Amino acid sequence: MKRRTLLQGAGALMAGALARPALVRAASATTLRFVPYADLALLDPIITTNYVTRTHALMVFDTLYSLDAAYRPQPQMVAGHTVSADGLTWRLNLRDGLRFHDGTPVLARDVVASLRRWSQRDAYGGALFATVDALTAPSDAVVEFRLKRPFPLLPDALAKPTSYVPVIMPERLSTVPATQAVPEVVGSGPYRYVADERVPGSLNVYRRFEAYRPRQDGTPSFTAGPRIAHFDRVEWRTIPDGGTAAAALRSGEIDWWEQPLVDLVPDLMRQSAVRVELVETAGLIGQIRLNHTLPPFDNPAISRALLSAVDQGEMMDAVAGSDPAIRRGPAGVFTPGGPMASDAGLHVFAGPRDFAASKRALAEAGYKGERVVLLSGTDVPRINAICEVMADVCRKLGMNVDVVATDWGTVNQRILSPKPLDQGGWSMFGIFSGGLDHLSPAYHLVIRGNGRAGVPSWLTDAPLEDLRAAWFAEPDLAAQKVVAAQIQERALGVGAYIPCGQYFQPTAYRCDLDGMLTGLPLFWNLRRAA
Repeated sequence: MKRRTLLQGAGALMAGALARPALVRAASATTLRFVPYADLALLDPIITTNYVTRTHALMVFDTLYSLDAAYRPQPQMVAGHTVSADGLTWRLNLRDGLRFHDGTPVLARDVVASLRRWSQRDAYGGALFATVDALTAPSDAVVEFRLKRPFPLLPDALAKPTSYVPVIMPERLSTVPATQAVPEVVGSGPYRYVADERVPGSLNVYRRFEAYRPRQDGTPSFTAGPRIAHFDRVEWRTIPDGGTAAAALRSGEIDWWEQPLVDLVPDLMRQSAVRVELVETAGLIGQIRLNHTLPPFDNPAISRALLSAVDQGEMMDAVAGSDPAIRRGPAGVFTPGGPMASDAGLHVFAGPRDFAASKRALAEAGYKGERVVLLSGTDVPRINAICEVMADVCRKLGMNVDVVATDWGTVNQRILSPKPLDQGGWSMFGIFSGGLDHLSPAYHLVIRGNGRAGVPSWLTDAPLEDLRAAWFAEPDLAAQKVVAAQIQERALGVGAYIPCGQYFQPTAYRCDLDGMLTGLPLFWNLRRAA
C-alpha cells in the first residue's frame, strides 16, 4: 500500500454532499459550528483516552491548574497554594465564585472526590497518589495534600490537559467507580453540555455558562489564563465525509473543521475565506494497540515478531503522503524531538522489512493461526489508514486477521470489553495520540505494565512499572533521559504496542474567527471578528 485509498474521487464526494441534508447557515454571530474529527460517543473523560472526549471535557469542565505554552503549570481553579518547608503539606485555596452547571458551588470536597476518581485511571495521577498520605477538605475552600515524601510536580500533574484530564465534578458524580461513566455531564467550565439536543452520530450542543467567572489575572496561553466564552452556542456537527465538510467550510455553513483530510488541505489553502494552521504543535503519533490478555498477543514473542514486520514509512505514507514537512520518524515510544526521545531499541524499524524472517519468528514464537480481530475506525481517515496497512502486514505474515470496520465511537466502546473474541472482544485497534501524551513516562499511558488497571491493552509487566517508578525518583533531566531510554527499550522488547510514526495535522477555520489558541483545539477566547 503506497498511498491512501480513502478518497473515492471528486464525483463520489459530490454525490455524498448531495445525499446529505443541507446544513443550515449560522444566523447569528454568537453561534459557532465545529466539525470534530469523530462523533462524541463517550462523555466522561475519566473512562476513555479518546481525544474527542478530551476536547469536550476541556469545554465543559475546569481543572485546578493549567499549562501555558511553555508547559509550565499556572493556577486555574485555585487562587494559590502554600507548601510546607519539608515539602510534605500542600494547601490549595479555591477561587471565590466557582459554581457547577447545576447551580451548586464548587467545594473542596468535590475536588477531593474528583481527584481520587481521576487517580484510579491516570498514570500521572497514580504516581502522585502513591505519595499521598491523606487528601482532605479542611474547609469548603481549602484542599490539603499531606504527602509521604515530596512530590514537587504536584501542580504539573493537576494541570494535565490531555487524557485523562483531572477534571473537577460534583462529589455525587465522582463517587461513581472510575470504570463506569457518570450518568450526567456537570462541570464548572465556560460551556455547559446540552444533553437533550444530542443527536447520536450527528450533533452535540454546548451553551455558554453565564455563571462562569474567568480568572482575572494571567494571559491566555495554551490552557492557562482567563477562559472567556464569546459564543452563546457551540454546535459540534459530525460530518464523516471529507468532501462534504470541505464544501461546508468553503461556503461558511461551518466555521471550523478540526482535522481536514491531508489531500484536501491544498485546496482549502487557496480559499481566501479559510485559514489553515497547525494548532496541535506536538503532532499526532500513530499506534496499533494489542490486547495482551488474549491469544495471540498474550505471548510477547508474537508481539515482537509482528513489530519487526511494520514499516513506519508505509504507515505515514498512507496517512499523510511523503511530504517530510508534516511527518517525522522513526518514532519510538516518546515524542520525537521531545526531551525523552532516544534511539534506544529503534533498530527494529531500521532497513527494509523482511517478511520471510518475521514469518519465521512468528512461527517460532508459537503462533498457530489464532484469530486476530482488528478494530478499525473507518470514519477517522488516519486511523482507517494505519489499520489498512496493519491488516495487509498481518495477511502477508499468514495471520488469521478479521478486520471489523466500524465507526470510531463504536470502537471506543468495544475496546473497553475484556471478553473473549467470540463474545465481542478484540485483538488490535488503531489509534493516534497527541505528542503531549507521549512526552514523558508521567503522561504516557500505553507503556504502563499495570494490567487491568491500565488503558485497553492491559499489559502486565513489572519491569516496566519499576522503571517508571525509577524515572519519577531521578533528580534531574539528564538522569530521567537515561531511564526513559531503558523504558523505551523494554516497551519495544515486550511489544507493549506498535508505534506507527508521527505526523502534524493542520486545522482549518473561517478567517472571521479570531483568538485561536495553539496546543489543542480550545474554544475559550475564540470570537467572531468584528
